[in-house]
Amino acid sequence: MIAVAVATLWVQPSAPGPEDRLALGAPSAIREWVARLTNDIRANGLKGRVRTQCLLGTRVEVLQVAEGWAEVTCTQQGTSGWVPVDQIVHPAEGDADGVEHFVSATATAVRDEPGGDVAIPGVTLGTRLRVVGTPYRGWVPVSLPGPRQPGWVPQRDLAGEPVTVRALAEPPSSGLISAGLDAVKLAQQLLEIPYLHGGVSAYGIDAPGLVWIVYRQLGIDVPRFNDELIKAGEAVDFDDLHPGDLVFLEHGGDPKTPAIMAERGQSDLPEVIFSSSVYGKVVVESLKDSELAGITACRRLPVQA
Repeated sequence: MIAVAVATLWVQPSAPGPEDRLALGAPSAIREWVARLTNDIRANGLKGRVRTQCLLGTRVEVLQVAEGWAEVTCTQQGTSGWVPVDQIVHPAEGDADGVEHFVSATATAVRDEPGGDVAIPGVTLGTRLRVVGTPYRGWVPVSLPGPRQPGWVPQRDLAGEPVTVRALAEPPSSGLISAGLDAVKLAQQLLEIPYLHGGVSAYGIDAPGLVWIVYRQLGIDVPRFNDELIKAGEAVDFDDLHPGDLVFLEHGGDPKTPAIMAERGQSDLPEVIFSSSVYGKVVVESLKDSELAGITACRRLPVQA
């Protein structure tokens, strides 16, 4: 299991450079690492070096271990890569106990006791934590990966409903609208987050990573990468787009850049939210007439996992 807030999966152990050491520790200092990278490195310099990232508690399969590194497969995202062995632990008895909740705050920290010292910093939106006891003065006990005592997080930083009850109870039409609007609200929560190739956290995120984390927060699993994401759900006509639908654009040299439809502006052209490698962050933008020809697909994701 991933034992740090955010673990980066590298193409090979030699892929990180001296400037990446902050991402390799336990705990991992992802926010500080991203802050020290230039826009060009975040957009282009990590290509061919970083595959993706995995969040705290993600189960991975270890393929091999060599010189302080482990090659792991993340079935949740359908990919593999290398992580420092210090960033993973073997599951312990009871790791599946408790009721799973999402972290709803952009970022939080797991502490060793209510209001105590930080045990795991930088836990990010979309992380799933298992609540293993009753709240105490606004704090909730959560299980930690491996043979460690439960940690504590502020109750306000967790979603009110368990993951298992996120399936929508409304009729399909209202469920679709509700899920779409929820997706837009979550995407808006991540506006201005830096673009990071391979990123899936509130410290840095790429275009398909934004879609992945937003819909994950709704309890809906979608493909992590563009080639599979563009085939997910069902095709819809541009004129029938609803909030939460995906628009795939030609952007920054990538014809499959996914964006989340927010709403139609006064000109009846859509506003979309996406993580832009050109602007270097998550932005909301009204599509111009000249950009409509660059739309390569429009998709509607299922409202239930």
